[in-house]
Amino acid sequence: MIIKPADSSPGRSTGWARGVAGLGLALGIVALLGMLSSGPLYRFGVLGLGPAFRLMGWGAKLGIVAIVIALIGLALALFARRGRYAGIAAIGIVLGVLACVPPWMFRHKASQVPPIHDISTDTIHPPKFEAVLPLRAQAPNASDYPGAAIAAQQHQAYPDIQPLQFNAAPGRVFDAALDTARAMGWKIHAQVPAQGRIEATATTFWFGFKDDVVIRIRADAGGTRLDIRSESRVGKSDVGKNAARIRAFRERLQQTLARS
Repeated sequence: MIIKPADSSPGRSTGWARGVAGLGLALGIVALLGMLSSGPLYRFGVLGLGPAFRLMGWGAKLGIVAIVIALIGLALALFARRGRYAGIAAIGIVLGVLACVPPWMFRHKASQVPPIHDISTDTIHPPKFEAVLPLRAQAPNASDYPGAAIAAQQHQAYPDIQPLQFNAAPGRVFDAALDTARAMGWKIHAQVPAQGRIEATATTFWFGFKDDVVIRIRADAGGTRLDIRSESRVGKSDVGKNAARIRAFRERLQQTLARS
């Protein structure tokens, strides 16, 4: 009698676990790459802003699909007792989550702040751009301050954005403000001590959005008053970025003056 060896090929459950886990991983990779590439593709002019945002959204949606399929793959792998495939499915789940979280956070933040993109510590007589005007010539957002309606939304959403008062002399504050702007990585376009004016451009990390900043420094009641305005060149909403930039500048400037 000839006894045939037992069939060593993977069982049906193992095959399903391998296939579904692999599919979840593949979709997770594609989703994450699509989401991450949206910013650089816009930044380097390959895609317009609308298509770039849609690509980011598609990446997030595909990430959700990847999570669902990878979870099924994980369950199948655990049922088949195949730790390797369970690991593959787990990676797919992680990649899907990474593809979903940044767009979700972006949308959530956008829903929490007003759709404005021009923030100033002085909304009655905001600092005016001069040196950066040629750079903004083709920008969708106008350089002129938009007025009382926008100011009202700003005050409601960002009540802490107020003029900065210092006991130091204007010259000292000007030097510290210039050092702070440089330390924050802004590109300086104008530094005019006689006018107390500094103009610069900040570039966001992912999409490379250009936001212009103008700082005005004046003597005030024996000390110094500093006003700062930050405006995005594109986009109806800045998703709170300009207010966050002013806060970061304020904190860093105060630290710089305290050390000097």
